[in-house]
Amino acid sequence: MADENRFASASLPIKEGVQKNNQNEHISKTSLLESQPVDNEKNPSLQARPKSNVAKVNNKWRTKNKKNTPNHSQNGTIFAALDLGTNNCRLLVARQRGNGFLVIDGFSRIVRLGEGVSLSGLLDEKAIERTIKALLECKTKLNRHQPKHMRLIATQACRGASNSGDFLDRVQKDVGLELEIIDQRIETELAVAGCADLIDKKAHGALMFDIGGGSTELAWLDFRGGRPKLRSKMPSAIRSWQSLPVGVVSIAEKFGGKNVSVESFEEMVAFVSEKLKAFKGRKKLQEMIKTHNVHLIGTSGTVTTLGGLHLGLERYERAKVDGLWMRNDDVVDTMRVLLNMSYERRAANSCIGADRADLVLPGCAIFEAIRREWTTKNIRVADRGLREGMLVSMIEKNRVEMNRGRVNKSYNKKQNLDNKNG
Repeated sequence: MADENRFASASLPIKEGVQKNNQNEHISKTSLLESQPVDNEKNPSLQARPKSNVAKVNNKWRTKNKKNTPNHSQNGTIFAALDLGTNNCRLLVARQRGNGFLVIDGFSRIVRLGEGVSLSGLLDEKAIERTIKALLECKTKLNRHQPKHMRLIATQACRGASNSGDFLDRVQKDVGLELEIIDQRIETELAVAGCADLIDKKAHGALMFDIGGGSTELAWLDFRGGRPKLRSKMPSAIRSWQSLPVGVVSIAEKFGGKNVSVESFEEMVAFVSEKLKAFKGRKKLQEMIKTHNVHLIGTSGTVTTLGGLHLGLERYERAKVDGLWMRNDDVVDTMRVLLNMSYERRAANSCIGADRADLVLPGCAIFEAIRREWTTKNIRVADRGLREGMLVSMIEKNRVEMNRGRVNKSYNKKQNLDNKNG
């Protein structure tokens, strides 16, 4: 049965949770994240707990100075990454731990900064106020942890709005944060770096897609000529990439997201499919999929929501979703589940929620267009992306700089000894 017609059977009685199969018993275990990001909004019990102010020194207990600064040694340096997108404001604060990092705090809130931008070209005042409020909470966390290195980025909403300059000035004045608007290429590369550890080690290639609020980034990774060893270098394997000017917010504003029929869903898919025709190497990637081990890897709320529904989770659990493998048929069946839900049922579902109930089907339409264009047997779900990519890049850059500093220090010490003995 053709994919387009499979959704027409959405009226068939199906469960809201698709049962877990043997292939999906895998839960990601990766050296990249030694601890999972926390969402303090939804999981107050996961908030970073204050450490005891008592330390054992020379077998005697001594009270620590509460004003001690954070540990910024090589294995304790604190980093922070903030991603302000069209729909979400997200922050991760992490401590370097060996070759990876330990997440010590996080923040995530739907602010819909880009609401209406695709229609008016302007950031709305109410959206700006919501975002400023969220950024103030992020600033409080940054002040608490005092990261030595941090990167604060803004993406499509600020790229596309004509008043984004005024917005950035206001953020700097009212919040005290200086945001950096990154271009589509950098956004794609950071997402690739963030997802690097979830790409199958035996794969000859992968197509990564990041469905955002205002844009969708795609990157075709080709390993036939070799595979980068460092996560931050994974973008060097990009053979072709594209930033689609469509995201969950812009598609919802164009087609509607609350009451979605099979017919309107297909209209969304067809609209996105036309955009995909501009992808360089489109046909070559299709041929590679036929003859080599290639899989899709998706990073977005849409993809993780599908993962949660597929597992039949009563509430979303990142540890079970991040790294999950789904078969091609699993994705189609789970999308049918969503199409069979009313807006009210989607809003009541704990894996979706009221804030995203009108955006998940537009996101699925983008996903479905990509899946139909490049159909692979397996798809990997990634609950990670830009923030993790920023952290990986900053940590590896810091390691290189510290190693260079040690070499220079050793060289200067030797030179001083030679001059003294000479």
